[in-house]
Amino acid sequence: MSKEVIVIGGGIIGLCAAYYLQKEGYSVRVIDKSNMDGGASYVNAGYLTPSHIVPLAAPGMISKGLKYMFNSTSPFYMKPRLDMEFLKWAWAFKKSSTKAKVERAMSHIRDINILSRELYDALKASNDLGKFHYERKGLLMLYQTQKEGDHEKGTAEKAKHLGLESEVLDEKGIEKIEPNIKVNAIGAVHYLCDGHTTPTDFMPKMMHYLEKSGVEIHRNEEVIDFSISNKKITSIATDQAVYKMDEVVFAGGSWTSQLSKRLGIQLPIQAGKGYRIDVTRSTGITMPALLLEAKMAVTPMLGFTRFAGTMEFSGINSRIRKERVQAIAKGAKLFYEGLDIPVEDRNNAQCGLRPVSPDGLPYIGTSKDFNNLTIATGHAMMGWSLGPATGLLVVELISGRKPSLDLSPYRPERKFY
Repeated sequence: MSKEVIVIGGGIIGLCAAYYLQKEGYSVRVIDKSNMDGGASYVNAGYLTPSHIVPLAAPGMISKGLKYMFNSTSPFYMKPRLDMEFLKWAWAFKKSSTKAKVERAMSHIRDINILSRELYDALKASNDLGKFHYERKGLLMLYQTQKEGDHEKGTAEKAKHLGLESEVLDEKGIEKIEPNIKVNAIGAVHYLCDGHTTPTDFMPKMMHYLEKSGVEIHRNEEVIDFSISNKKITSIATDQAVYKMDEVVFAGGSWTSQLSKRLGIQLPIQAGKGYRIDVTRSTGITMPALLLEAKMAVTPMLGFTRFAGTMEFSGINSRIRKERVQAIAKGAKLFYEGLDIPVEDRNNAQCGLRPVSPDGLPYIGTSKDFNNLTIATGHAMMGWSLGPATGLLVVELISGRKPSLDLSPYRPERKFY
């Protein structure tokens, strides 16, 4: 009889964990409090980003957050509030935002991203999910000022030393690679190592495959309690049933810290809200791009163009701030001549909550307090990119195999100061 595993969380991390667990022969049940058709795994930019070697916790980010604290249209917004958990997290974030710590993190971010990109390649080749949208055109980092361009070229040099290929484009180079719309930028760094997908295409196909393969998926079911014996979780109670299992995976994204608290585990996570606008009419945009001064992403997806961005720390909520949606539309217009995002598309904007750790690195590892608990969360803006790699690492941990990567930088109980 195969071991039974419960995965709590049905986003990209939870589903990828379920995928590799069932491939390994485990009996898998996925439980999610939502209907599993929205949130961060559906509204993200769809990037596979080995180029994103600098974690969110970089020097100067807290200063930017304080500067923007009373400007709700800013790209990096921290809502003023007296919340001890947030203040402790912010202090740990500040202590993590040093040049030395960022330099150490870069190779780890590269390694897990490359592993995940290879696994996306393997997923596509396997045809398990059928055909899904996945392209390897790379990613443009578009800039309108020399200051931003010099900063990005410096990052590209660091990426080059880590074996990540890029090239610098001038205005003519941008026009050649993006000929169907006038781009208002003085230059770009083109990271050739990146890819992009359509999350709303991938997620339903992954769920269909899992259910067809015998994985039980429980939507709209909330975990409310745990039974413990001898440092093991013996059963999980939801608002609908009680389940026994051999292993548990916490992959609940921004809600994971609430789950872990019920077990006495302190897992510092803050929800970083991001927004997206989908434009279904033709825009002429064919290349994924980050608009550096606007701090937003643009992705040509299957049947629409997605404009996504902002990092808003305002707690766990799904409130749409119209001023932040407007800021994304304004940023798009500044970089793409003649591009006006229709009011209807702006009104249909959605948001998702990304789980952010204080140092910008994910939590991937087994719990030191419970022998059968594996934690997989805290991926910040790289959750989509790192889904398959995290899923594989979860299986390796549960199976007792040597992990494909050194997991010490991601251990859940690490100290931040």
